[in-house]
Amino acid sequence: MAANRTISPWCSRDPFNTAPDPDLKYCLQDDDSTSHEWIPQAMTGVSDARDNELYGAAGNIQLFASYDNNDPGRDNNKDKYGDCTEAEAKKRDSCNQKGIRITFVQSRTNPATGSPEVKYRHVLLGWTFINSANHVSFDGVHSAEGDPDADPDKFMQNGVHAGGMVWYGNFLYVADTRNGIRVFDMEKIMDLDPDGDGKAGDTMGKDGADDKTTTANVEDKSKVGRHDNVWYSYGYRYVMPQVAAWKFRAAQKNPTAQADKYKCATTGRPKASYLSLDRSTRPDRLLLGEYCRPAGSTTYPSTGRIASYPVAELEGRTNDVKAEGWANYLPLATGGAQGAVAHDGTLYVNESKGTDEPSNLWRYQWVGGELSAGGRAPIKTATGAEDLYYERGAGRLWSASEHWEGAVNAKLAEDGKPEGCLTGPTSAHICQRVLYAHKLSWVNSQP
Repeated sequence: MAANRTISPWCSRDPFNTAPDPDLKYCLQDDDSTSHEWIPQAMTGVSDARDNELYGAAGNIQLFASYDNNDPGRDNNKDKYGDCTEAEAKKRDSCNQKGIRITFVQSRTNPATGSPEVKYRHVLLGWTFINSANHVSFDGVHSAEGDPDADPDKFMQNGVHAGGMVWYGNFLYVADTRNGIRVFDMEKIMDLDPDGDGKAGDTMGKDGADDKTTTANVEDKSKVGRHDNVWYSYGYRYVMPQVAAWKFRAAQKNPTAQADKYKCATTGRPKASYLSLDRSTRPDRLLLGEYCRPAGSTTYPSTGRIASYPVAELEGRTNDVKAEGWANYLPLATGGAQGAVAHDGTLYVNESKGTDEPSNLWRYQWVGGELSAGGRAPIKTATGAEDLYYERGAGRLWSASEHWEGAVNAKLAEDGKPEGCLTGPTSAHICQRVLYAHKLSWVNSQP
């Protein structure tokens, strides 16, 4: 995979404020750091994927997932493209609702210069289906809930938030909040621009069903999937297809009203808000947990459940897989768990505290049948801390900060221009979005 973007380690962006600095901080390019369209959530990496932390010969790989929060090129949905003309939609990524993308990040040595560098590449996730011409095609990953034709901005992301994911073997498991887990295949990534020139017309081979030769078009950003024997991908070079799904069997008891969207039932189907992998157990286990905000509700008092599944059974079975281990309610008074990961019997949980103060990183252990912090206070960490991922060899606990804050020049984005970072005395909270890692040994040493 050809990486085309560059990370700056230890730039001046600082979502930590009064919280302790991390062991490592990765700063994305400005348009990713300030984007209010793509919001980062989940994290995983090659340490989850392989026991030896290598995918082939490649190591030092992290992945994060982002959801398409809104489309700044579209003020309304009066027609197919909102405020964008058809010509604008072909050129501007922000005119179209694209669903979910993942980003591969790798620290490596530049083969040409011999210097260290950190590069990254965005990859679109695709939901595969058979189209009306009986050909395999794909769309962006959206939820099946709601009515996307009536109001795409309101309904399309009601369910698929990419709040958690785990890379295990060749598969990528992605949380689908209301439904379960979607499964994508690393070995089936499509390259729609194999010569790397950014132009349309690359040959993609023949369709086995009707022997038709297909081509690709990465210049037209208004289309996705196969149309008249041409593959489109909203302009993305790489697309990773969905190949399976695990759906919850329990009855849906969570509220569906918009006002109650962060409340959770105490029984029945859970929400798949975040995922992680525990390789310190035998067998390896996939953790799944809920983001809940009870807000004093007596009907929905849950602060969030968390449970685990033997991941090998998710790989090889087609019938039910029961939740086991860590099945408990999180001891958070107001909820708000954004991510959790377990290692050597300790559960680490990121609790968000809004957009203007550091998040909490909690440490829990299983005591007397319940999760307990054992009197330890939470560790302050980045504002807007999200999902958690443990890199075993380096001993690092990774996360991402999600907030872009409010001082980006939104008018530039609305006009389809680079958003950029503002400067000046009022810009202290600009470009705050980073990937970061704390040493687990440091985390465990805190009182």
